[in-house]
Parts: sequence; C-alpha cells; structure tokens
Amino acid sequence: MTAASAALKPEQAREMYYYLRLTRSLEEMLARLYRQGKVFGGLYSSLGQEAVSVGAASALGPGDWIAPMIRNIGALLVRGIKPREILMQLMAREGSLTHGKDGTCHMADLHDRHIVAPMSMLGDLIPIMTGVAMAGRYLGHQTVAMTWIGDGGTSTGAFHEGMNLAAVQKAPLVVIVENNQWAYSTPVARQVPLRDLAERAGAYGVASHIVDGNDVAAMLHVTQQAVAQARAGQGPVLIEAKTMRMSGHAQHDPAEYVPREMIEYWKARDPLDRCRTYLTQNKLWEPATQAALEARVERELEQELAAAEASPLPQPESAGQGVYCEGCHTIEPRWLRDKDELTPPKSAARAQWTVPDFGG
Repeated sequence: MTAASAALKPEQAREMYYYLRLTRSLEEMLARLYRQGKVFGGLYSSLGQEAVSVGAASALGPGDWIAPMIRNIGALLVRGIKPREILMQLMAREGSLTHGKDGTCHMADLHDRHIVAPMSMLGDLIPIMTGVAMAGRYLGHQTVAMTWIGDGGTSTGAFHEGMNLAAVQKAPLVVIVENNQWAYSTPVARQVPLRDLAERAGAYGVASHIVDGNDVAAMLHVTQQAVAQARAGQGPVLIEAKTMRMSGHAQHDPAEYVPREMIEYWKARDPLDRCRTYLTQNKLWEPATQAALEARVERELEQELAAAEASPLPQPESAGQGVYCEGCHTIEPRWLRDKDELTPPKSAARAQWTVPDFGG
C-alpha cells in the first residue's frame, strides 16, 4: 500500500479490511449458492477489485448518493446494505428489496440509504446520476453523486452525453472508471487507442485522477479529494482505478481468453493481501485480532444466510403487484433552501449571453 496509508487511523485501516474481507467472503458464498442452483439469473464477481468499491464508497457522506454496478457489492455493504439483503435479492426471495421480482443486484433504497439501482444498459447511469447531482444542488442539499463504469462502458454514447452534461453544468458528480482490463473478453487495448482512460476526461474539461485500484487506502484518499472538489462546486471528477477482473465476466465464463501470466501478475497485487500485509507490518493488529475479525465475518455471513433462506419465495399472485405506482408512496422534493432563490426576481438574468473573445 502507498503513502496514503499513513493517513489512515488504525481503526479505519481495520475497518477497510473488514469490508474487503466481507465482500470477498460474501461473493464466495454466493458462488457456492449459484452452483447449488439457489441463485437465480447471472452472478458477477468483483474478485480482485474489491478495493475500488470499498475505498470509493467510504469517501462519501451519509447524505450522498451512489449508483453501483454489478461488481460493486462492496459499495453496497459500506453504505449499510446488509448481506442478507444481497443474498435475498440474488436468491429471489420475498424479503428482498425488490420482493423477489428482479435478479442480480438491481436493488435500490432511495429514501434512507440514497442508493440508485444499477441497470444493464451500460453508461446510462452517468446521465442519470448527473441529474441526481444537479437535483441535489437545486434543492440545496450540498450532496455529491457517485457512480461506476467499466472500461468498456466508457465507449458508449450515454457515457459521452452524461459526462458532457455534467461538465457543462458543473454537476457535483464523481465517476469511477473501473478499469479491470476486460470488457467481457475484449482487452482494453482492443477497445480504445489509449492506455489511460482518464485522458477521456480532458475532452470534457473535467478533472481526472489515476489511482491504483488495488490499494484501498489510495482509493479512499483520491476519492475523498474528488468528493471534496465536487462538493465545493468545482464540477465533476473522473477517477480511473487500475485493477483486474480475476474471474470471468460471470460465473458461467471460465475466462480462458485471459493470459495466465496476466492472472499471476495481478494475483501478486491482491487488494486483501496488500491490506493484510500493511496491517501486520505496521503492527496495527495482533494475530488474535486478525483471527477474531476473520471469524466475525464468517459468523455474520452464516447468520445472514440463515435469515435469507428463511425468507420464502414470492407467491405467484404477487406478480401483478407493484407494477405501477398507484398511490403506494409519495414523491415530492425535500427542499433545504428558500424557493425564492430560484424564482424571479432573484433568479432573473439578462436575456443576452456574454461570450468571451467572441469565440475567436
């Protein structure tokens, strides 16, 4: 781990490891459940890139918004989603946030934990979270919105349109480009003529950073800087996290197209191993403390699995419920500023633009 690790307090460093360990152990449990036929739909692993989710999500405040993608289970855990909620979601149980009606991690909590559900249309979360960021500013919330996008997703039109809108509007948005080297079976070099995807930010006049995505402390440090910058009204920030997808695109994919030497290179940079080594070398835990933490994770997950399996599958007659909103909840803005600031005369402006140097 890098010099950024020195800024971590001992309890903070141990907490980072806890979430890294919890994420990996939960995904290992899900893989076993998938092989047992208890997981419905696809299962997408974040093996080897857990630090990108854990470090980035840990930089946000409680009122900020996130929109994770399919490999960002660690971010969900940091934001307060319990493992049982993730288990129930993937096992299509009635107790899940979607009541067993949606697969993978298409789950949200808009009211309490400010989580926008991921979607399968890659890139579309960028314009959506730009809108969330702009809405928060409009209502006076002083919040930041964050989302993730894969290396392949940065080539979509939605990514371009969203980044351009965020840049023009100086939206308080942080975009994490999770460069895990593969868009399914296509390596980055065959996708774009760039080594550093952060260079794309320059086309929009957006600030950017490149960070070692397998160093959770560096990930946290860089994201904290980006969040502070966005919250201060300086516009969106793009962070490229260099990492590696250490498994196939999904559980059904053996990833035979990945060179074995590449796997070995990144295996030596495993984020859990690096965090564990940092804690040990800097005497931030005793062997007994580490053992207790590992045991705590396994104990918690067994309890969470039992709670998830106790939840029944949804009843067939519930299929038609909740398809449309029929007064089931109220949708209204939560104003934290005086509305007079947004109406004339305070919001009035001259109907004439000022164009520096006349575009010459």
